[in-house]
Formats: sequence, C-alpha cells, structure tokens
Amino acid sequence: MPLAPIYDPEAVAPMWQELAAVGVEPLTTPEQVDGALTPKSGTVLVIVNSICGCAAGHARPGAMLALQNAVIPDRSVTVFAGVDRDAVNRAREYMAPHPPSSPSMGLFKDGKQVFMLHRTDLQQMDDEQVAKALVQAFDAHCAKPGPSVDAETFRKLQPYRGCGSQIPVVNQPS
Repeated sequence: MPLAPIYDPEAVAPMWQELAAVGVEPLTTPEQVDGALTPKSGTVLVIVNSICGCAAGHARPGAMLALQNAVIPDRSVTVFAGVDRDAVNRAREYMAPHPPSSPSMGLFKDGKQVFMLHRTDLQQMDDEQVAKALVQAFDAHCAKPGPSVDAETFRKLQPYRGCGSQIPVVNQPS
C-alpha cells in the first residue's frame, strides 16, 4: 500500500510548479523514478524537493538558475519529500550511499551517480552558489544544449522563497 502524504499536495503545489516551469518533471511513483534512472546512457538531475527554508531560499532557485546554463542534463526530475513518499524513497535508493536528505540533488550519468548536493551542503549555500556547483557538474558531465527555457520566460519566474513549515500536515488537527 502506498505511503500517504504527510503534507497537503495542493499546499505544496507552488513548490514543485516553479521547477516544472523550467522543465523539471515531477515524479510521483517509484515506477516513474525507475523509468528516469534506469537508462544506461545520458544524464539525469534528480531534485529531492522539500518544504524547508533551504529548499525555498537556496535549492530550488539555484537549480532553476543552473538549468539556464549552456549545457544541461538530458532530463531533470523531482520528487517531493513528505508528499510523494514512495517516489522519494526509491530516489534515495539510487542515491545511496549518501544518507537520506531533503532537499538534495543528484546528477546521474549513464546510470551512475556522479554528483551530489546534500542538505548539509545546501544549508551553507545561497542560490548563486547552488547554481555554480550544479553548473560545474553539468559542464563536466552533460552534453545537452541549454537553457531549459528561453531567457524571457525565465525572467518572468519568481521563485517561492518562503519556508513551508507552516503547511498543515494531512489528516492532523490544525
């Protein structure tokens, strides 16, 4: 039986929709994660999204900025901690031996993880530093021409920078 969400999926929608606006595909099931990470060629960026403040202030905006680089992964996907729990657990299996972390970001090349930003890294970085770290990984491992969206579309995006810790837990009294 699938794990139920901890957080209201509608309440967290803005936190994954901004990634979708720059071409990051939300994955909600373990099967979708397997489909994204089992190909033996190409590059995949996996973003474990979160409601926490470092996800809003650093991780998501940094990933959005990095995807405007001249070279980007072949595919970019996200799973949402506390919402799509089975998908997150499956993504974390691929990210082992790194401990579970949300937010976090891993880059896979030809089926193997080649880069990781853990929550402990992200907590010490601003969005520009996150973007710089990702761009270095993209430049080293990726070949797909970027950006993920045109400059005009990107300029119109306003990342959600608030902490989502006030989002109600599903089926819990408020």
